[in-house]
Amino acid sequence: MQDGGSRWRVVVSTGGDALRQERLTRDLYDSLREADGLTVGLSEGEGLAEPGRKGAGAGDVALWAATATAVARPASRVLITLIREWCAKERHRKVEVTYEGHSVRITGRPDAVQERMVREFLDRAAGSGAAGPEDGAA
Repeated sequence: MQDGGSRWRVVVSTGGDALRQERLTRDLYDSLREADGLTVGLSEGEGLAEPGRKGAGAGDVALWAATATAVARPASRVLITLIREWCAKERHRKVEVTYEGHSVRITGRPDAVQERMVREFLDRAAGSGAAGPEDGAA
């Protein structure tokens, strides 16, 4: 994580299909690492496959994303927008994003309730870290 930055946990949900989860997680990783102001990586040491085991269990493959500055709001909006765009490529994609104890699930086919939950999540995330001058913007 960058000094003064904010760290996010990003998990692609696949209903227990470890191979699909790993493939989709790496695809999302490739999409996110291109973004300015974000640093991303694969999570380490969270139930990864032990030697002699063929694969990881559900939820074992995750990403972390860190903002480059202490101002979380602009980078969080970029992160969520990129995840939304990635999910929209396939309506069955689901990603859970966690930041400082708050989580939201983003799907490839969002409804009005999910959109509201994402806005509230971003507002809570902005309130948890240092907030920028555009706090009133939604």
